[in-house]
Amino acid sequence: MTESTTSFSALLRLIRYARGYRRRIILASLCSALNTFFDIMPEILIGIAIDVVVNRESSFVASLGFTTPQSQIVVLGVLTFLIWVGESAFEYLYLILWRNLAQDLQADMRQAAYDQVQRQDMSFFESRGSGELVAILNDDVNQLERFLDGGANDFLQVFMAVLLVGGVFFYVSPTIAWLAITPIPVVIWGAFYFMRKATPLYSDVRAEVGGLANRLSNNLGGMATIKSFTAENRESARLRGASERYVTANRRAIRVSSAFVPMIRMAILVGFLATFIVGGFKTLDGSLNVGAYGMLVFLTQRLLWPLTRLAQTVDLYERAMASTRRILGLIETPSDVRNTGTKELAKPVNGQIQFDDISFQYFGTKAGVQNISLTVSAGNTIALVGATGSGKSTLIKLLLRFYPVTTGSIRIDNEPIDQLTLAALRESIGLVSQDVFLFEGSVRDNIAYGKPDASDDEIELAIKSAEAWDFVSELSDGIDTLVGERGVKLSGGQRQRLSLARAILKNPPILILDEATSAVDNETEAAIQKSLARVSRNRTVLVVAHRLSTIVGADNIVVLDQGRVVEQGTHAQLIAINGFYARQWQVQTGSAALTTY
Repeated sequence: MTESTTSFSALLRLIRYARGYRRRIILASLCSALNTFFDIMPEILIGIAIDVVVNRESSFVASLGFTTPQSQIVVLGVLTFLIWVGESAFEYLYLILWRNLAQDLQADMRQAAYDQVQRQDMSFFESRGSGELVAILNDDVNQLERFLDGGANDFLQVFMAVLLVGGVFFYVSPTIAWLAITPIPVVIWGAFYFMRKATPLYSDVRAEVGGLANRLSNNLGGMATIKSFTAENRESARLRGASERYVTANRRAIRVSSAFVPMIRMAILVGFLATFIVGGFKTLDGSLNVGAYGMLVFLTQRLLWPLTRLAQTVDLYERAMASTRRILGLIETPSDVRNTGTKELAKPVNGQIQFDDISFQYFGTKAGVQNISLTVSAGNTIALVGATGSGKSTLIKLLLRFYPVTTGSIRIDNEPIDQLTLAALRESIGLVSQDVFLFEGSVRDNIAYGKPDASDDEIELAIKSAEAWDFVSELSDGIDTLVGERGVKLSGGQRQRLSLARAILKNPPILILDEATSAVDNETEAAIQKSLARVSRNRTVLVVAHRLSTIVGADNIVVLDQGRVVEQGTHAQLIAINGFYARQWQVQTGSAALTTY
């Protein structure tokens, strides 16, 4: 087991992360310690009470000035009352402190992990399933919270009980003390032994939780596909397999952790019997008084029996540390696209874009773009066309800094985009993607997503500009109609028009249309094209299109093939060249036999 995977290293990482909570941790720990102190006092008072009953005027309490047995009992009664009040008060305080600490720390870690996820480039999401990320942000954070709620206090109280009770034992009878604490090294050895055995097992458990969450997320998101292919039984079997792998991983961990309790009980029995028998003999021969013997017998249980909880606490601790490794691993994951830029774009933004000899390749594939140089004049419309995988969408992603370019640079208004803050860059760009994502909420919420303070008139104007007013006005609650998760209550064309309205309302100087009309009918597409002609005035527009009829009027058409620019010019110029573009135009207009492009 490497240092980075041990529970102790995970605990150190957690302590370093929680340094802002140091005062609260110390205060909660102090209350736990004081509660333990008051908790063991009743057993000591029982021994003193026995001493009072047996020795009366010669008892320990009598030596404090309380001569009559009755006054001694009253004193012990008052002390008992105060001790119980103290124990209850500090129990209340440590419960409040630890639980509030658990709530605040888990909320802080979830937020930090989520914020770090948001800072990642898109390659991160291609290698991590959404279900796994949700499992870390939800299940793992909750697992850590459960440990902080009770497990941390249990560890402290067991430690304090051993320390305090052990001190009393050595004060009263060192011989019995050594016999009583004999099981403790065995228990501690057993705890560390089972921790070493359990650590990789609980890491496997957390990994299987992520896999199970991925399976559930994918299946729920693809329910329409599952039903259309009548694959319900197949997917049910896959889910059963993921569940069984999770159960199997848990069983292996349970098998190890369950063996801990019986071992501890047998070790404790040895210590208890040693105190019971040796202490009894010493009392019979007069070397130990009756009250002290009674106190030691009771304290032996206070010393040793709490160690039985150590098994459950260690189990909870191991689960929490496995989760901590995943949470902190997510928080500490670096991003290839870092928000290190400090510049803002000068206002007003003109929208001139330059691709200067840029190259980029997706990890593990040969796909990407190579040595592309393009200049998009401010206020012009440029269209990117080409076969699937030719690099059209890649250029858009690089412009938005979803990925970092490998070589070369991209400039907006002559400012390198890697020197701009991500906010300055992305606020100047509006994206209408083929894969429309609507958030659960109302039509109003989704359209105003890029401009939350937009007025109803502005929202209505954006809807009309996107040719969406006809259907929005007929919805049950108009712009306040709920669209459902991912816009499930709307058709594909309706979702795409709302996405276009969202970009129009943002009013960016640069507008990107990535197959923005692919999900609408011909009549609606014609209407949207008219509105886009209006929206595109005095704005730089990048259009990714497969239907060439939609980009005939572009100022410049760039044809990509296998990540390289093979042609560019106006529609008329490209037709005259009779190359890639002309052949595709002939295929789409039916003026030539269908060929592969």
